[in-house]
Amino acid sequence: MDNNLFKEFEPVSSKQWKQQIQYELKGADYNETLVWKSPEDIQVRPFYHFDEAISTNVTTKATTFKIAQAIFVFDLDKSIARAKDSIERGAESIIFYIDNEQTDVEKLLQNIPLKQIEIQFNLGFLSVDFISKIESICNNLDATVFCNLDPIGHVAKEGNWFTSDEKDNFETLEKMSNTFKKSNLISIDMRLYQNAGATMVQQLAYGLAHATEYFNIMPIKSQMSFQVAVGSNYFFEIAKLRAFRLLFAKVAKEFDHELDCQITATPSKRNKTIYDYNVNMLRTTSECMSAIFGGANTICNLPYDALYHKDNEFGDRIARNQLLILKNESYFDKVDNPAEGSYYIESLTQQLAEKALVLLKDIETNGGFLKQLKEGTIKRKIQESADSEQNAFDEGKEILLGSNKYPNKNDKMKHELELYPFVKIKPRKTLITPIIEKRLAESYEQDRLSTEA
Repeated sequence: MDNNLFKEFEPVSSKQWKQQIQYELKGADYNETLVWKSPEDIQVRPFYHFDEAISTNVTTKATTFKIAQAIFVFDLDKSIARAKDSIERGAESIIFYIDNEQTDVEKLLQNIPLKQIEIQFNLGFLSVDFISKIESICNNLDATVFCNLDPIGHVAKEGNWFTSDEKDNFETLEKMSNTFKKSNLISIDMRLYQNAGATMVQQLAYGLAHATEYFNIMPIKSQMSFQVAVGSNYFFEIAKLRAFRLLFAKVAKEFDHELDCQITATPSKRNKTIYDYNVNMLRTTSECMSAIFGGANTICNLPYDALYHKDNEFGDRIARNQLLILKNESYFDKVDNPAEGSYYIESLTQQLAEKALVLLKDIETNGGFLKQLKEGTIKRKIQESADSEQNAFDEGKEILLGSNKYPNKNDKMKHELELYPFVKIKPRKTLITPIIEKRLAESYEQDRLSTEA
């Protein structure tokens, strides 16, 4: 448009805005009153201006994000029926969680339109034979399959490596990498770090250091995938995903890896509650929005009752419909790179990336991620961050509506629990002390449950 409607107005610089704000504060200190500091040590200003704007040149594709349905495979026939029903109701990706190596994967996939539906496998084992079956299916069809193999993530969460026929898990991975050309094998599960209480800078740095271990050990010939948990800090979470994509490109370039990463996002468990559980839907909606704007390729929503109910059709349908509404009724898939040009988000993206890069370099200088994981350094650092956040929650500075703010005293949950929603202690011999996921409201909820009639 040639006619600039605002050309008669003189531009106002950021310095002039700050002076006016300082005047309006009537002597109050600008930094103490309006600038706040995040747990990532990022100072958030009250306004961001074009004369201080930066561009991170991150490219995201919100128009192509996929809606995923997670299915835990115990009863094969029921899982097949659930997959079929989920696809008919709008799922564009299926994430199968499989712990039994004897699962008939060919039967599991035979009725899925693999040319249209993305498939991901989160396996509780490491098996060349099982991946071979998946590869044979991929060779016959033009299918997009992610096997999400992550031995490092397994040892971080469980304390032990996978059992394998080869000398070690990395020998098994390298054997698979040399044999299977169609499947995307390697995945990094970053959800553990967020759900255990890591800051966003830690999540980014640990995820990249985690990936760097695989790059150092073996040639990565296929697309690498990342599973990321998204929290409730709306703009920061958008920036976190954008910063990760920016940093991964830099790291991958050092290893001559040119493929972009695949990001599968799911809402965090850390801020979810069993009391006033309908608020979980508000939280997950906000978190799914951050995931879309941040550039996640695939989004798998968390059912509002996932903490305390077994998998059920109603919870799954509500979770899936939240994403369908965002895509088909709120038009979140109509614009690529929707966060580009936001001075605030671009600034957050840059700052998160810079801080994560400093931490990543420190990890690499001090022996790498695996070394620090074995020494307990990673767990200790996450625990320090988690304790700080927990203290903020306990003191009412970190608010969860319905829990430590405006709780519904008439809410009773003792007889609703089909699942144990708290940290589970499983005594066993481990090589390292595992990183433990824990929700902020757990102690509060346990106290409430103990007083219920």
